[in-house]
Amino acid sequence: MNGSCRRLRAPTQPAWGPPSGKARIVPGPRAAAVVRSSGAGRGVRPRPRAGRTDRSVYDDQPNAHKKFMEKLDACIRNHDKEIEKMCNFHHQGFVDAITELLKVRTDAEKLKVQVTDTNRRFQDAGKEVIIQTEDIIRCRIQQRNITTVVEKLQLCLPVLEMYSKLKEQMTAKRYYSALKTMEQLENVYFPRVSQYRFCQLMIENLPKLREDIKEISMSDLKDFLESIRKHSDKIGETAMKQAQQQKTFSVALQKQNNVKFGKNMYINDRIPEERKENELKQGFEEEDENEEEILTVQDLVDFSPVYRCLHIYSVLGDEETFENYYRKQRKKQARLVLQPQSNMHETVDGYRRYFTQIVGFFVVEDHILHVTQGLVTRAYTDELWNMALSKIIAVLRAHSSYCTDPDLVLELKNLIVIFADTLQGYGFPVNRLFDLLFEIRDQYNETLLKKWAGVFRDIFEEDNYSPIPIVNEEEYKAVISKFPFQDPDFEKQSFPKKFPMSQSVPHIYIQVKEFIYASLKFSESLHRSSTEIDDMLRKSTNLLLTRTLSSCLLNLIRKPHIGLTELVQIIINTTHLEQACKYLEDFITNITNISQETVHTTRLYGLSTFKDARHAAEGEIYTKLNQKIDEFVQLADYDWTMSEPDGRASGYLMDLINFLRSIFQVFTHLPGKVAQTACMSACQHLSTSLMQMLLDSELKQISMGAVQQFNLDVIQCELFASSEPVPGFQGDTLQLAFIDLRQVSRIRPWAEGGAKPLSHLGCPDQTTFKKLLDLFMVWDWSTYLADYGQPASKYLRVNPNTALTLLEKMKDTSKKNNIFAQFRKNDRDKQKLIETVVKQLRSLVNGMSQHT
Repeated sequence: MNGSCRRLRAPTQPAWGPPSGKARIVPGPRAAAVVRSSGAGRGVRPRPRAGRTDRSVYDDQPNAHKKFMEKLDACIRNHDKEIEKMCNFHHQGFVDAITELLKVRTDAEKLKVQVTDTNRRFQDAGKEVIIQTEDIIRCRIQQRNITTVVEKLQLCLPVLEMYSKLKEQMTAKRYYSALKTMEQLENVYFPRVSQYRFCQLMIENLPKLREDIKEISMSDLKDFLESIRKHSDKIGETAMKQAQQQKTFSVALQKQNNVKFGKNMYINDRIPEERKENELKQGFEEEDENEEEILTVQDLVDFSPVYRCLHIYSVLGDEETFENYYRKQRKKQARLVLQPQSNMHETVDGYRRYFTQIVGFFVVEDHILHVTQGLVTRAYTDELWNMALSKIIAVLRAHSSYCTDPDLVLELKNLIVIFADTLQGYGFPVNRLFDLLFEIRDQYNETLLKKWAGVFRDIFEEDNYSPIPIVNEEEYKAVISKFPFQDPDFEKQSFPKKFPMSQSVPHIYIQVKEFIYASLKFSESLHRSSTEIDDMLRKSTNLLLTRTLSSCLLNLIRKPHIGLTELVQIIINTTHLEQACKYLEDFITNITNISQETVHTTRLYGLSTFKDARHAAEGEIYTKLNQKIDEFVQLADYDWTMSEPDGRASGYLMDLINFLRSIFQVFTHLPGKVAQTACMSACQHLSTSLMQMLLDSELKQISMGAVQQFNLDVIQCELFASSEPVPGFQGDTLQLAFIDLRQVSRIRPWAEGGAKPLSHLGCPDQTTFKKLLDLFMVWDWSTYLADYGQPASKYLRVNPNTALTLLEKMKDTSKKNNIFAQFRKNDRDKQKLIETVVKQLRSLVNGMSQHT
């Protein structure tokens, strides 16, 4: 029983369990079994725990281990007894259960046989049903699969259709629509079929398609930038033409209003009224025709690549990259456009091409500014324009400096005005361009001055320097229409008659007016007031008169081939030109409608210009007249050793006097003082030349006969002076020019050959007129030496140095040629007398030297 109880202890304990109040068996090794008394919960003190027992085993008490083992064995025995009691208590119930199970076994076998038979019969009966059921299940599965496939296809077909549409859009280069399709695919369609492989392939292909679109759109943009770079000149030309047409229409309308209301329009002052009206009508007709041909920048350039590329980059979220690339490329193109050709200054077409390219560039930028948002901003265009404007001004300032043709400069000015008006119409500031025009205006005036200098030279070259002859009223009116000549006495004269001025005077007057018109052309369209235009015209006219015309006149006066007659006519011409200056001022006043009485009105300096030219011509007359006298004097061929005079004046001197008479007759047209000064200068120079001839150091010998012949020539000069070749001299004023030949005390050799003014001559006593020659002719040396230095001396004005020079020359002649042969008896005494006089004269000269 003990053994059986030990074998059944484990399985029986879970089935039934110990009764209440009995001991409970805990499975496990015997050595570890713990038995608790049923009364433990009722206040019985628990047994010592194993930990406390284990500690006691290892205490230092003697035989502690042995005692522990004994107690452990006793505990095991107690547990075995309890187990045996429990097994004995449940053994009967176990036996009863086994008995009942054995009874049920027979019935269970019977039931099994019946169930098996029933199952067999059911299996045999349900084979057909199973077969049909399997067919039904199979059909139901296929139907369910078909339904599922249809549903999935219905989900996939829109995706495939959209992707096919995307491919078609890419093929048709509808890239913006393709990007929209991509966006729909990603946001709407792909999430529905994301589990399929084809969808993953599509999703992976979309970034590549986007990159392709970016590259293609960028390539189109590059083509567009290259295209507008090539077509900028055409765009600019069209824009400038439209601006010019609009300006022409406005000006024509203003002119028509001025004609209607009778206002003076200074720009076309020279055009007759009928011609003005015809031109206005023609201008309006041309405007009507041009209105049909007006093209816009959209008509000339296809901007769709820019819009498309901008939209594409905007959709792709990379708009900033596109803007930076576009602006960078356009700045590069701006630098290329602003770089001029090296020979741009040679023709107006070079300037026009330069301006049209710039206008085309900024017209495109302005269009992009207004049709897009953010691609081009106003700040960007202003920065670009300021950079371009500085470059344009520098280029124009450099290239315009090479222009020497005023017509080219004027065309350049017109181009700059149209250029500025065109860009101003697009909102770009152009004040600096108009400031540049003022610099170019000064250069234009310089080129005009150079051109008119050539015009004046040609006029002077073609002039015959003789009064203008007229034979009838028509010729008179023709001259009067060109030049404002007013002389009541001249009008009363009968035909034929002659104007006092030569043909160059009306030509010069006309050319001065043409210069004013040419200068006025540059002032048009500069947006300046009439006062400023008047000031510019007067200043430029002053430059023409004071610099160009004055220089041409001075060069003309100094030309070697200009003779005395021409110089006289030049003086007459300058006098009439001087008188015409007031008409030029009136002419400018009529053009600008600015009164001369205005405080700040500039006056013309023509009066001083023509006075200076006239003074230069007068001085040149004096110089050339003296040169002509020198030419005649050089023909003098005196025989200084002749014993007797010829009895008549020298031939060269008579020719000279006849020449002077004819010249002084021409001088009658000159102002009185000019003719008198010229006559006095000529007589003085002749007197000086004769005295220099007499006192020439190279002349070593002079005979008394030569002195007598020389005296005859001086007498002819005095007769010429007394004949009053030029009216207006008082008394013997002109004869005083030759008194130096006789009043030698005042003689100084004039190496310069210049003439003394009248104020230097004085009015000496006529009794000394012939003293020098009389001293030699009479040989009155005793009186001269005795009275020398006394105020009442007969020969007071005879210089001892001059007398000594002549006497020594005569002394040498008497030695070699024996002048005093008729006094041979007294030859020795005469020679002694000459030597004595020479010694005394030398002592006087030495005394004068020491005194000075």
